[in-house]
Amino acid sequence: MADFVGRRRELKELREDIARTGLDTLSGRKAKAPRARVLLVAGRPGSGRTALAEAFVREVAEEYPDGVLRTRLTAPGGETVATERAVRSLLEGLGLPTPPGAGEDELSSVLRTALEGRRAIIMVDDAADPQQVDALLPDTPECLVVVTAEGPLTGIPDVRPCTLGGLDTPSAVELLAQRIGDTRVTADPRAADTLAEECGGQPAALVLVGGWLAAHPKESVADVAKQLHDMPATTGGPLARGFRLVYESLPQPAQRTLRLLPLAPAGIVDSHTASALAGCSVAAAQSTLDDFAGLGLVRPSRDGLFLLPGCLAPMLQALLEAKERPAEVQLARARMLERTVRLLHSCRAMAEAEEPGVDAAVDDGLRELLDGLPRALRFPDRRAAATWLDTRLPALTAAASLAVADGELDTLARRLVAALVRALADHRGTAGAAPELYGLHRLVLDVAERRDLHREQAAALLNLADLDAGTGRTQEALERYRAALDAGRAANDPYATGRAMESVGGAYQELADWHRAADWFGRALSQALARGERADEARLYGRLGNVHTYAGRYGDALRSWRAAAAGYRKLSDVPGQAKALSEMARVQEYAGRPEESLHTCREAVELARRAGDQRLQAALQVRLADTLDRLGDPAAARLHRSAADRLLGDDPAACEIRSASD
Repeated sequence: MADFVGRRRELKELREDIARTGLDTLSGRKAKAPRARVLLVAGRPGSGRTALAEAFVREVAEEYPDGVLRTRLTAPGGETVATERAVRSLLEGLGLPTPPGAGEDELSSVLRTALEGRRAIIMVDDAADPQQVDALLPDTPECLVVVTAEGPLTGIPDVRPCTLGGLDTPSAVELLAQRIGDTRVTADPRAADTLAEECGGQPAALVLVGGWLAAHPKESVADVAKQLHDMPATTGGPLARGFRLVYESLPQPAQRTLRLLPLAPAGIVDSHTASALAGCSVAAAQSTLDDFAGLGLVRPSRDGLFLLPGCLAPMLQALLEAKERPAEVQLARARMLERTVRLLHSCRAMAEAEEPGVDAAVDDGLRELLDGLPRALRFPDRRAAATWLDTRLPALTAAASLAVADGELDTLARRLVAALVRALADHRGTAGAAPELYGLHRLVLDVAERRDLHREQAAALLNLADLDAGTGRTQEALERYRAALDAGRAANDPYATGRAMESVGGAYQELADWHRAADWFGRALSQALARGERADEARLYGRLGNVHTYAGRYGDALRSWRAAAAGYRKLSDVPGQAKALSEMARVQEYAGRPEESLHTCREAVELARRAGDQRLQAALQVRLADTLDRLGDPAAARLHRSAADRLLGDDPAACEIRSASD
């Protein structure tokens, strides 16, 4: 692989280290069976620690047939990656869903369970402390964990660091030759050796200097070695000198673009990000990034992305702070966020434009939106938009987090989060996007609380509570629904308060607290009645009917279902009316009134037929058959079961509906 040479001794040491006695746990934790072997590659940024770890993983990959999982614990800008996010990335690598809102301990447990019985490698790049790593360690001795870090991880027992210094001179020269070709090296081998020594054998410095020489074919290796040697001591070490050589050779516009790259979220850059930051065209930004890649200033990745090397981030950040005015930095950040919002709108539009059943009015709106976007911001089709969303998601979520944390661009931050939420929901569905949506709704809540935006606060709390409820955290959901009710009242928002009261009732229903559930559904119903919201009235009467049924209060249940059916009739909602009557028939049967149940059920069947709902028709025919059996008319019961069978045919739901009658 390019940019990796030598290190045979270190590779041998790492392989031998696998066979040593396995580790146990962090001190202070309850002892368990031996866990996965941990190998540590330690070295300063730019020492080639990640390249060595990746080379080693390639060497031993065949011995671990369940594959390689990768995660990074420090962002290129130096920010620590949340352990929760790191565990999620590993679970995603296994193709497993991650519960939205789950904490670090729960996710770590899910990961360890998923890795039981597997032989896999976990590659953990740029760990900052042992606690981060410990949360990722499987309780599976057959797994291997390869970690890179700047120093030793003293909190994890039985881990011997493989500490990197510079490359030996022959290997350093070989790396240089990879960048500039063999001819210039063999023409002056002594100068190549001198240049390797001036770079301290440091791979990152050699890559930069080699990239500069490749871009300046008329420059001699000896002259570059002399330039580096003559730089003042205040310039810094080999990496700083190599960076200065490259940076000062760039045109002014390219220098400015490079200085602004630390603003790219998660250190992930593409032509749109660079274009927005620098205020240039997308084509010019792409050309500049390609040049930077040749010089070793960024690393090309898949799908047109470039990664900012972590070893260069401190120097670029220092240049940004020294040479760019704060107002200009804020303007560049705002341009980047605005561009991201527009791309997300375009991404979402492609999902909706290709959605079957989109009506003409919506289609016209989407066409108008797309027509208003420059060609460079449009996606050719839904698949291209979904691929963009998937590959940019780490940068998009980081952009949202940074924008919220910044606090100076809250309006843009809210627009960005809203656009990202909608794009994810449209492309993945709410359930599929739930883990990401949970974090985004928390960001909205942060902004809303900071700005005292009660309506947005209520919406964020409702969304978070819905996700909590969907994953079985009913008590947490209940607390958030109550907080949303308070925020909705503060905003004087009847929709939010009504929705919150109904949701509080739903949470109590889930907890089987029928009395409180009925009380809260009644409060929501009172508001709907006062506001004349007929659809809400009918639905809430139905929810009250359900709760009363569960509680065995059949008289109250029948009154509620009768009111629900009347409400749906006024709305001309035939399916809704049919379902309400079917529930009435069920309650009448529970209450020991089979004749009334039979009459109501027949009425519901006719409504279901008019509505064209064959599954409901079939379910009601089965209920009729059961009632007729109890009334002593088996012949009529058989006729209704036959009718249900004809309606269901090969429907997969047939077994479920038929079994309900057993």
